[in-house]
Amino acid sequence: MVSKAFYFPYFSNMLVLQVDREERPDVDKVYMTYVQVLHGGGGWPLSVFLSPDLKPLLGGTYFPPDDKYGRPGFKTILRKVKDAWDNKRDMLVKSGSFAIEQLSEALSTSAGANQLPNGLPQNALRLCAEKLSKSYDSRFGGFGSAPKFPRPVEIQLMLYHSKKLEESGKPGGAKESLKMVLFSLQCMARGGIHDHIGGGFHRYSVDECWHVPHFEKMLYDQGQLANVYLDAFSITRDVFYSFISRDILDYLRRDMIGSEGGIFSAEDADSAEFEGATRKKEGAFYIWTRKEIDDILGEHASRFKEHYYVKPSGNCDLSRMSDPHNEFTGKNVLIERSDSSALASKLGMPIQEYLDILGEYKKKLFDVRSKRPRPHLDDKVIVSWNGLAISSFARASKILKGEPQGTYFNVPVVGCDPNEYMEVAEKAANFIRRHLYNEQTHRLQHSFRNGPSKAPGFLDDYAFLISGLLDLFECGGSTDWLVWASELQDMQDELFLDREGGAYFNTPGEDPSVLLRVKEDHDGAEPSGNSVSAINLVRLFSMITSSKSDHYRQNAEHLLAVFETRLKDMAMAVPLMCCAADMLSVPWRKQVVLVGHRASVEFENMLAAAHASYDPNKTVIPIDPTITAEMEFWEANNSKVSVMARNNFASDKAVALVCQNFTCSPPISSPKSLEDLLSKNTSSLV
Repeated sequence: MVSKAFYFPYFSNMLVLQVDREERPDVDKVYMTYVQVLHGGGGWPLSVFLSPDLKPLLGGTYFPPDDKYGRPGFKTILRKVKDAWDNKRDMLVKSGSFAIEQLSEALSTSAGANQLPNGLPQNALRLCAEKLSKSYDSRFGGFGSAPKFPRPVEIQLMLYHSKKLEESGKPGGAKESLKMVLFSLQCMARGGIHDHIGGGFHRYSVDECWHVPHFEKMLYDQGQLANVYLDAFSITRDVFYSFISRDILDYLRRDMIGSEGGIFSAEDADSAEFEGATRKKEGAFYIWTRKEIDDILGEHASRFKEHYYVKPSGNCDLSRMSDPHNEFTGKNVLIERSDSSALASKLGMPIQEYLDILGEYKKKLFDVRSKRPRPHLDDKVIVSWNGLAISSFARASKILKGEPQGTYFNVPVVGCDPNEYMEVAEKAANFIRRHLYNEQTHRLQHSFRNGPSKAPGFLDDYAFLISGLLDLFECGGSTDWLVWASELQDMQDELFLDREGGAYFNTPGEDPSVLLRVKEDHDGAEPSGNSVSAINLVRLFSMITSSKSDHYRQNAEHLLAVFETRLKDMAMAVPLMCCAADMLSVPWRKQVVLVGHRASVEFENMLAAAHASYDPNKTVIPIDPTITAEMEFWEANNSKVSVMARNNFASDKAVALVCQNFTCSPPISSPKSLEDLLSKNTSSLV
């Protein structure tokens, strides 16, 4: 928490505290919840007036400096608060205390049973998919209207629902759900919300056509979006989607990673238009005039301008919402409105030649843009957001091995060996372990900037990191990552679990200045810690058969039972939790036990084959019987895996066993045979 005292000549007894909501999400959650209940909605910037004991007295979102358009200005609000504090103090204090008491009771709900009723997971999944389908924008893609946020949990649910429909013999419905997802991902990637020159995605689009964004770039968006584009590639084998996932990850590698491997949290939306400018402007780093493009590309500029809809007067004219205040007159936000193949055909050249030339043009613009004043870099390393990015880097290291040999890449994609993405993931995880984890207490700190923050790790930090570590392990990382994930899960249970009522609180409850402990369920721009935790518990009990397995399953069942009403009545608010509930209801997850020398090419190829097909109800367990620590772990935690490893190890090849409840198929040593076996259901969709 950063505190600043501001001088008000008539309110000398007021102290203003400025809270970084990324560093203290627990504090932000208390007062944002209060404002949402008070006004029926909320947002940032958030202004709340507190009593000396931190009870809320009055709150709202943005207040202009002065009275304007019938809205009270901040000075007017201050005077009214001062008057009420002087003359109606008792009433204000009682009101604030009552509000906190009511919120505490409402937000710490308990389960009425130990598990969800039969059939509810499937109904919630169907209901959420139906409501999202009704909000689908068939013209511009995405779900809902402007402003449009790329809410990856919605994409995850629709992909999962499509998979379930196909497995239940409903290919028509499966194709329809998948079609919505793929078109939405295409529109987002071609829109201005995507940084075509430098890679990555901006926060949201102010219009319905994904064109003019709020230009901030957030790590939590990049990690989640890279993962859903990887999923789309797994299903379609279309390199359009693998290219976009690489585009995001290469942006992070280039601009967002510190020397020790920690991944930074954000880049601001605004920056100076030129060196020495006294004020910053939204999007200044990213937008172009036609003259700038003409000067950079010369005689070739016309091709680029046609491809990216560049106009002399500026191109922010596709919607009345794109530029309502005429901030971008004469400016262009790059957007692809025409198909690349059609433009290549118009010029009489092969598509790859066209894309290579376009890449050369983008490289020239990238070099010029690099000399502009950059937006401010928020170089905090936040554990939860790093967990999301670790997951996407780890998964990319295996899924992208499915790209056809000879695939060409151009700016902003580097085209690296996918193994390099695993190195990034492991380096980020090691940074957190080294700087933000206490080996003695097994506790996390929330963030790092010039040293660990004082804020403790919150539920999201544990849950998102555990998810990333499980992906690291399943994608071929050391068993040490699985061991750490299990240790973190134990500590998460100790700090956050409501053992009587079920589910996890968002804070440890050790700071008396934080007035509410909330059981968060909303899957928004970030998934909720409870949704991710439920999936983590499902994944853990599918690997481990010791006494811990029953504990993991019971905690997952009890957690989801807490949110029974939400799953019944407001499934669209909890799409990832709908997926988690269905995953838990699946009788047996598919397990792929992969046995061999970890360092061998054969093992690596089989690992890539194991991850090639999209199946969220699949667990991959790589094991090298020649590594003593691995065998000791599995002997203690799942003797079936250790027996399989011993009985199927061969020094000259890697072997996979595809199992359900560890009842397994005959050993497979061919990557193609393994991939065919695991992808039986998905090939009919596309």
